[in-house]
Amino acid sequence: QVQLVESGGGLVQPGGSLTLSCAASGNFFSVSAMGWHRQAPGKEREMVADITRRGIRNLADSVKGRFTISRDNAKNTVYLQMNSLKVEDTAVYYCHAVVDYRAWNKDCWGQGTQVTVSS
Repeated sequence: QVQLVESGGGLVQPGGSLTLSCAASGNFFSVSAMGWHRQAPGKEREMVADITRRGIRNLADSVKGRFTISRDNAKNTVYLQMNSLKVEDTAVYYCHAVVDYRAWNKDCWGQGTQVTVSS
């Protein structure tokens, strides 16, 4: 079993910054990829960013130049640094991880953390 715990969400004014974190815990060999998706009210869930052990693999066009993703492999933790936040960034942000069990991989999701950008 794997648990993904997100933190760092909250209320911020437009132009402000927030950093989200997500830590994976449980019995597994390693985490091969981690990332963030978000879902705004009335919209489909979309990929924001993800990262492998070698580096950033994806960044959504809507956040390029404003968000950065990083990870600490020793802590099995992924971070999303969000700068120059816009109202349209308001969403529930979900942590995603591809967990390596040696014999197979498993896609895992966190519970989500709310990010609200409002003046």
